[in-house]
Amino acid sequence: MEEKREALVSIVMGSDSDLPVMKEAASILTEFQVPHELFLTSAHRSPERTSLFAGKAAGRGIKIIIVGAGMAAHLAGVIASQTSLPVIGVPLDSSASSLHGFDALLSTMQMPGGVPVATMAIGKAGAKNAALMAVRILALDDEGLRRKLDGYTRNMAENIEKQQKL
Repeated sequence: MEEKREALVSIVMGSDSDLPVMKEAASILTEFQVPHELFLTSAHRSPERTSLFAGKAAGRGIKIIIVGAGMAAHLAGVIASQTSLPVIGVPLDSSASSLHGFDALLSTMQMPGGVPVATMAIGKAGAKNAALMAVRILALDDEGLRRKLDGYTRNMAENIEKQQKL
């Protein structure tokens, strides 16, 4: 996992074990043809790497950062404290935690005033929605992306109607 110069969205994980869930975000961004990168860092195990990443992201052209982390899940908050970019947090259910992601949810969403982290649901649905939120933000200034997003939404509605007919 490494930084890409042309990426608009960075998907950050605290552990390589988070990749199966965070691939959901990457899949959505790929579907919408949004350039993205995957980056591995830890607020606790590699704090200097995390700070360097957060400090340089905007200068590399990153527009939005999606952060997935489990257990104490301070990664999104640490990154948000060091950049003015939008940070979208995805709490993860860590196998090491008996709380099934609830600890990560609270750690991600309970940020002090002045350090915002948009928080999604726990797990794969959260990763998918984080990417869709990133697409919505980018679509504010991109008419083509807005049309793709409208088509995606229409397709979801049509699929529900098709399922009803079964």
